[in-house]
Amino acid sequence: MNTIINAAKFNASAELEKFINEKVAKLDRIVDNATRCEVTLKVERPESVNNKVAEISLALPGQTLFNSQQAGTFEQAVSDCVDAMRVQIDKYKERYK
Repeated sequence: MNTIINAAKFNASAELEKFINEKVAKLDRIVDNATRCEVTLKVERPESVNNKVAEISLALPGQTLFNSQQAGTFEQAVSDCVDAMRVQIDKYKERYK
């Protein structure tokens, strides 16, 4: 699976990119026919507390799954996205068995 990481208006650190790749690799183990995963990171209203947003788009045959989560850190937002994406993948598997 090809993973693309986009950071809107900032540069993601190598540690953050490594963390994201490790989390997204877990999704690849759950569903074997994913072709592309795009992760977008952005900061909404820098003055607020929970202003880090992570969005994951996972391309599967016949459908693209999408999830967006907001948290205090990018790591937490990505973790929440991956957890929510697991639920969507389970529903996808049930529907397309």
